[in-house]
Amino acid sequence: MQILKKTNLKAFEKAKKLGPEGVISLIKEKGLAGRGGAGFPTGTKWEMVRNAEADERYVICNADEGEPGTFKDRMIIEKNPETLIEGILIASYAVGAKKAFIYLRGEYTCLKSKLNKKIKEVLSKAKSDLKIEIFVGAGAYVCGEETAILASIEGKRGHPKVRPPYPTTYGLFGKPTVINNVETLTNVPLAVMFDDWNKDTRLHCISGDVEKPGVYEAPLGEKLSQAIERAKPKGKPKAVYFGCFGGCMPYEKFRDLELRPEKVCEGECMLGSCTMIVVSEKRSIVDVATNIAKFYEFESCGKCTPCREGTMRVLAMLQNISVGDAKPEDIDTLQELAEVIKETSFCGLGQTATSHLINALKFFRKDFEDRIKK
Repeated sequence: MQILKKTNLKAFEKAKKLGPEGVISLIKEKGLAGRGGAGFPTGTKWEMVRNAEADERYVICNADEGEPGTFKDRMIIEKNPETLIEGILIASYAVGAKKAFIYLRGEYTCLKSKLNKKIKEVLSKAKSDLKIEIFVGAGAYVCGEETAILASIEGKRGHPKVRPPYPTTYGLFGKPTVINNVETLTNVPLAVMFDDWNKDTRLHCISGDVEKPGVYEAPLGEKLSQAIERAKPKGKPKAVYFGCFGGCMPYEKFRDLELRPEKVCEGECMLGSCTMIVVSEKRSIVDVATNIAKFYEFESCGKCTPCREGTMRVLAMLQNISVGDAKPEDIDTLQELAEVIKETSFCGLGQTATSHLINALKFFRKDFEDRIKK
């Protein structure tokens, strides 16, 4: 796998020879984009932070992968922490940061001691005075959102903030801040060092009704069926969920869909961080939707009314449908509620909390109708 290559600090040495501006130019030239789902150009983000007027800057590695079905960050931290840390070193050097943070998912505390040990080893070998601190989150999914991460590290409640200002100009403690996720920063040394580095390679997390769940590396543009068949489906796939926030689609109808952000959007879903959960024909989409609704109801930070109250009502209605205690018109009410939550919630968590449901009601409405008593 490309992501598991090591440069043994040779990329950092090359970066120092290029100088901060040279590194940023190289990253822009190589076309490294963020791997968290938004796909924002990494070099452009670094350039904005470096050019912002400030006496201090920060780099944050977002290792708070709370999305159900996503586990690529853990794989990288376990198998290639050295290259991740080198990526943080290069990013900090490029933007002029003297301190960096790794915001580690609360459920990943088991990785902290090993990661701390690797940080000391790499910094010592690199002879760098950069300070890298591991900040363990409290397990809140919303802290995967960049402004909520800032609030959490500052000791405040992990609530998202209004943007602008953006973290690149007013971030951690009011200073310009780079926030990149684990996969993005691990790719930095590889992009700097190797001429054959492929900017279109992505890590796919595939789980659900498959015999070989795991992290697979593949180029953008391969067909959905190729990705799913690699993980050996159990039985005939009925649907594929792109995590929880990315929505779902019927497998057979979209089996030849190219796995590119713009192509997946044509299927009314979002590729996001390339997470795919396979659901077999033996399962009811109502049960899957109810499980996802439980997750969003639990993870809502409570800041805005549509998400706080809406996720509770969605879950209650789905539970009623699950046990056959609902009326036919309740399905229309559920759809209307899902649309309202999507359009009126404050942050990305609420805005995508019902994407799975909206798609499920469009493509698998019969599953819901079959649960309602005639």
